[in-house]
Amino acid sequence: MSVFGSLFTATSGLNAQSQALGMISNNIANVSTVGYKRTDAAFSSLVTTENQSTLYTPGAVKATQNARISQAGILQQSSSATDLAISGNGMFVVRSGNTAASEPLFTRAGSFTENQSGFLENTAGYILQGWPLDQNGAIIGSTAVSSLVPVDVAFSGGLSETTTEASFSAALNANQAVSTATSDFSRPITVYDSLGNANTVTMNFKKLQSTLGSTTGTLDLAAQTGDFTPGTDAFTVNGSPITLDGDVNKLLTDLNAIANISAYLDADGHLNIQETAGGNLTLADGAGTPLANNTLGVSAGVFAATADPATLTGAATAGTPNPAGWWNVTFTTNAGTIESGAVNFNTDGTLNATPDVNGQTNIALAFTPPGADPLNIALDFAGLRQQSSDYTVISTSQNGSPLGFKTGVSIGKDGTVKAQFSNGLSRDVYRVAVATFANVNGLSELDGNVYRESDTSGTLNLQEAGSGGAGLINGGALEGSNVDLADEFSKMIITQRAYSANTKVITTADQMTAELLQIR
Repeated sequence: MSVFGSLFTATSGLNAQSQALGMISNNIANVSTVGYKRTDAAFSSLVTTENQSTLYTPGAVKATQNARISQAGILQQSSSATDLAISGNGMFVVRSGNTAASEPLFTRAGSFTENQSGFLENTAGYILQGWPLDQNGAIIGSTAVSSLVPVDVAFSGGLSETTTEASFSAALNANQAVSTATSDFSRPITVYDSLGNANTVTMNFKKLQSTLGSTTGTLDLAAQTGDFTPGTDAFTVNGSPITLDGDVNKLLTDLNAIANISAYLDADGHLNIQETAGGNLTLADGAGTPLANNTLGVSAGVFAATADPATLTGAATAGTPNPAGWWNVTFTTNAGTIESGAVNFNTDGTLNATPDVNGQTNIALAFTPPGADPLNIALDFAGLRQQSSDYTVISTSQNGSPLGFKTGVSIGKDGTVKAQFSNGLSRDVYRVAVATFANVNGLSELDGNVYRESDTSGTLNLQEAGSGGAGLINGGALEGSNVDLADEFSKMIITQRAYSANTKVITTADQMTAELLQIR
């Protein structure tokens, strides 16, 4: 049995070494394959036992595959942002098709590019899988395998953002005279609707008359020099006589000496007279009828105190309003007026309104552009004030943008796929899933450098990159093959010698058998 058994043993050795050489040759052939995991030959003996220790029957040898999937290859920088490599544990989830009906497979080959349908596909034709994200960057649905979808970066329809927030900071001219003009100051802002169209909203500011009983003249008295002529004209203010027997300064002094009366020249030199106690202001002509003769630019009459105007939604006054600090604000579009109301300023020029918890004073604007969804915009007026200066716009800003088209894609370490657009927008659209296994070396290998879950690999666990033991994802990088050529050549020499040794055993056993057959 020993001589013939040696023939069978040597034959099994030849077979085992042949398989080992096949594995070595496959490793060498794939030394440049992205993400390739080498396979080593593991040998185990097959022993035939005997009850008698004086007799020995040779056994055989068996070669099995020992996959080195868990051993990472070298990470190399790539010029493509969609090339991916995992630093640490885990594998990409891919499918052979773009539907959930295709079997999920696993790979470390991350050379993904956009195919004709917009999906990220590697060189073997497998499509990368990920979880879709909502506008806030949160995963839609669960993190189960059934929620995975092909990562689609086509965005053929482009992307726009609807305006929901805006802010306007400016200084209004506190010396603006009250006039009959429709607007004293206007400023447009651009907002964007659901179609990506730009819509212009014009803000019109108009100084309002004080809510106290008051009147404002129409003549520039500041240009007058010397005394009034003939100097004997007179009129009454709330029954108190005033005689024009001096210059403008004396007139103001006489007016301010009357109880509950305030008088001054505004920035245009116009005479302003108001009753400060909340009652009526009554002007009546006297000698020389200076009011009727337009000597002062003011007319006789009764000027009653008025109620505070209705404020803009969101700009209600905080505490007692300033009677002389009212401005009307009207918002107009091509379709007409969309909102109108008043704002009030404190005596120090700041906006008299109660801000919200974020320090904003939001004016609610709502209108529907043609063919688009309704726009609801919160316009922050917290930076609005009035001061003794020309009209000055400090800043204008708003969110929203016109329609833009994809200009690039990037992938972060957490696997977030971010798309950039020509309008400056960027959006998180997918999160690449990372698959981990209790025994990754137990996966079953398939064509295309992919693997399938098996009984020995353990159950699939889907993780986000960087959590639950999963590695980080490197965009713009590729994982090379984990084959070491020097090691493979060394093993090839050993395999060759082992094969030769087994052939020598067969030759020797053959000679021994021949000699046995020659016995007469």
